[in-house]
Amino acid sequence: MEQTLRDIIPGIRIKRNVVGKGTILEYIGGTPLVRIRNILNHKKCVEVYAKMESFNPGGSVKDRPALWMIDDGIKTGTLTKEKTILEATSGNTGIAMALIGATLGYKVELCVPKNVSEERKKILNAYGTKITLTDPLEGSDGAIKEAIKKYQDNADKYFRPDQYNNPMNVNAHYETTGVEIIEQTGGKVTHVVAGIGTSGTIMGIRKRLKEYNKKIQIIAVEPDCPLHGLEGLKHMSTSIVPGIYDESLIDRKINVSTEAAYRMVKQLTKEEGLFVGQSSGAAIVAAEQVANEIQEGLIVVIFPDGGDKYLSTNLWD
Repeated sequence: MEQTLRDIIPGIRIKRNVVGKGTILEYIGGTPLVRIRNILNHKKCVEVYAKMESFNPGGSVKDRPALWMIDDGIKTGTLTKEKTILEATSGNTGIAMALIGATLGYKVELCVPKNVSEERKKILNAYGTKITLTDPLEGSDGAIKEAIKKYQDNADKYFRPDQYNNPMNVNAHYETTGVEIIEQTGGKVTHVVAGIGTSGTIMGIRKRLKEYNKKIQIIAVEPDCPLHGLEGLKHMSTSIVPGIYDESLIDRKINVSTEAAYRMVKQLTKEEGLFVGQSSGAAIVAAEQVANEIQEGLIVVIFPDGGDKYLSTNLWD
C-alpha cells in the first residue's frame, strides 16, 4: 500500500471543513484501518480490514456527518448563535453534536430513545445537553417524531440538521471516509461492509467508491428482525426510511441477528484486542460471510464506535 491517493486518482484530495480550526474538531476523520487477523478463517488471498471510527474525538463515525451538517448550517446562515441545534438520535450523532456544540458555543437539544445505554446519556449530560427521552418501543422512529413536533411548535428557536434527510450526511462520507478507504488500501479495496442506520455512511462511501471502480461491492448490514439489540442500526422494512437511503444503489444486504453480533463483539475483544460496539459485531459477521464466498479480495468493514458506551447493557452480561 505504498501509493498515495494522488497516484490512484490524480487531483483528488480529502476535503476538510475549516469550522473549528485549531480545536479538537480538526481531528475528526483520518481514522486507522486495522487488519483482522485471528477470528476469520479467510483464505490467503482474502484480506479483511476494520475502519476504526472510534478514533474520532466523539468516539464514533457520526462525528463526520455532524461536523459537515453543522458547518453547512453555519455557512448557509440557517444556524446562528441564537438558535439551538435540535436532533433525533440513538446516541452517537447526539454525542457528536454535543461535542461540536460545546466547542463552537451552540446549545444542543436532543430527542433520544429512553433505552439507549446509560453511558450515552451520561456523556450527553456531561456536555450540558438538554435531552428528551422518548418511547423505547418506538426506537429511533419515536425520537424522530418528537424532534419533528418540537421543531414544528417552535421553528424559529431551532436549527434541525435532520440527519436522516440531510445530503451533508452523505457528502461527509463521500468527501472523507470513502477517499480514506481508497488511499489506505492503495486502491485495492474490492468490498465494503457497513451497517445502515441513517444510511449516510454507506451511501456516501458507495458514491465515492463506485466513481473510482464500479466493480467494488457495497454491502449493507441490518438487524434480522424489528425488535433487536443493535443500537444505531435500522430494520428498514419496518422503520421510517431515511430520505437519503436508496436501496437500489446497494449491491447486497445481509441480515444479522443480535445474538450473532454480540458473540462476535466478544470474539473481537478477546482475540483481536478490538473493543467495539454491537453494530461493529454485526458488520464483521456479515464480512465473514462475504469472505467465505469469495476467492480473493480486500474487504473493508466499518466499525462505527467503541465498546465503552455499552458496558451497562446486556451485551456484557
